[in-house]
Amino acid sequence: MDIKNKSLEELRELCTQIRARIIEVVSKNGGHLSSNMGAVELIVAMHYVFDAASDPFIFDVSHQSYAHKLLTDRWDEFGSLRQFGGISGYTKPSESKFDYFVAGHASTSISLAVGAAKAISLKRENRVPVVLIGDGSMSGGMTYEAMNELGDLRLPCIIILNDNKMSISKPIGAFSKYLSQAMAGETYQKFKSHVRELLSHAPQSATYMAKRFENSLKLIIPGMYFEELGLEYIGPVDGHNLADLISALKTAKSARKPVVVHTQTIKGKGYDKAEGYLESWHGVGPFDIQSGEFKKKSAAKSATQIYAEALLNLAAKHENVVGVTAAMPSGTGMDKLIEKFPRRFWDVAIAEPHALSSMAAMAREGFKPYVTIYSTFMQRAFDQIVHDAAIMNLSLVLAMDRAGIVGEDGETHEGVFDVSFLNAIPNVSMCAPRDEASFKRIIEYSYAHEGVLAIRYPRGSFILGCDETGASAVELAKSVFLKRSDSARVALIGYGNGAGRAYKTAEALEGQIETDIVDLVFAKPLDAEFLRSLARKDKIWYVFSDNAKKGGIGEILSAFLQENEISDVKIVSFEFADIFLPHGKTADVERSLGLDIQTLTERILSDKKY
Repeated sequence: MDIKNKSLEELRELCTQIRARIIEVVSKNGGHLSSNMGAVELIVAMHYVFDAASDPFIFDVSHQSYAHKLLTDRWDEFGSLRQFGGISGYTKPSESKFDYFVAGHASTSISLAVGAAKAISLKRENRVPVVLIGDGSMSGGMTYEAMNELGDLRLPCIIILNDNKMSISKPIGAFSKYLSQAMAGETYQKFKSHVRELLSHAPQSATYMAKRFENSLKLIIPGMYFEELGLEYIGPVDGHNLADLISALKTAKSARKPVVVHTQTIKGKGYDKAEGYLESWHGVGPFDIQSGEFKKKSAAKSATQIYAEALLNLAAKHENVVGVTAAMPSGTGMDKLIEKFPRRFWDVAIAEPHALSSMAAMAREGFKPYVTIYSTFMQRAFDQIVHDAAIMNLSLVLAMDRAGIVGEDGETHEGVFDVSFLNAIPNVSMCAPRDEASFKRIIEYSYAHEGVLAIRYPRGSFILGCDETGASAVELAKSVFLKRSDSARVALIGYGNGAGRAYKTAEALEGQIETDIVDLVFAKPLDAEFLRSLARKDKIWYVFSDNAKKGGIGEILSAFLQENEISDVKIVSFEFADIFLPHGKTADVERSLGLDIQTLTERILSDKKY
């Protein structure tokens, strides 16, 4: 959509239309609402001042890019947002030439912009990277690594800081507001450049006095930090005032150097029920537009709820139990523990590596840390797991929420690699619950476990009911039968939620094939005696686990058979193929992968090897 010839009034009307379209679609499909509503004018101004076809538009996390999608030929298609086969909730170059990079994790945008700026400089092209980064992403350390180099290189780059909580700095009084507006103007920026040029030829004493005056202004006006890094600073600018935004971005563009444009916005702007810092409106399910009421969800208790309740009970019993999450207190259930035990549980913002290292030190001091992070984000702390926890064999727990298919968030958020990357690390044990009862027992067990213990559990509820398969104690490296048949020669082996899928598949096979059903419980260390005994009886093992097939449970079991010189057992893995999984409702994604119960049953029945 070409908006460069539109008047300010037409642009304001366009912003209203964009907000209405976002509310219409998100109320039906779910998605990120408040962050997108707050960023509408920012994105319209970006498209007005810069050229989205040539200037790299880089969105941090990119969950706030809906207005960008609507402005780049996806207005009608936007109705399929986050649906299977529809458009992604994040930027995706395979979806549109206007999407520069895939993004779903935080704090990567400025690093990408530095790389793009270097490439543009080497190619001698007249383009400029434009970053839109939220204040939450500024809590990630990678952001500061990137700004450090950018300030040194001084290459053209525009960083639009969407400060929707005023978390960078709050202006102080009317004088500050006046000076902030002045700093956002072209006149002040030119004046600053002329003064610097003049001072380069002035006596040292004059330079010293001018610097003292400039620094005194920076104490009143935000921006001192950025300018000390070598980045020009403009702002704060009202992020909902199109005229001011366009003026500031034009000034920044003309500078031909790295510039931070600090804007202040209101999350949820334009939909009063979502306005302000209301975490419940950040990522939402379907809702009624008029009342703001969310559509009813399943009554089944989620794995996250089960974990939070079990950990809360454990923390009440043991004063040395501590914990941390990284910017996801409500998403991980840790908000309840932070509220109950504020001196023992923390949200460290988007800083997964820091979360791991700080908890490793607490483990060294005799505390029992529970590091509660989504599986997809635990990838960001891989080095800290190895270097700061496992090498010293420290006793802490990695609680990985959203393991497996996460549904509509898609490829950047799927928790399908943790089994594969953790299995390679010495001193790390891995286990997974199959239902509510087994999860509670695992949490009880975890307190006494020595070394790093990784627990994975799914988004939403377990496939199995509360205690559908009977109770069983948790012991290190001990697997259990969920069902055993003397006549069976086939084993369905599940890990975590995969045990539920194995159980439901066995029910569908009943009367056609006799099967043993196994809950592996521990993927590392394995129950060697149990598996050797199983191999003497069952000659084909079907493996069910919500992890990538590469390095997954099937390959772990195959390696076990090879190491034990067992050659007459065949393994068939129903784990995820070597692809990045598509977005969409979990049931739709499972069907597309052939992992729904009906298809699994048909695949086993068609396998003549049993």
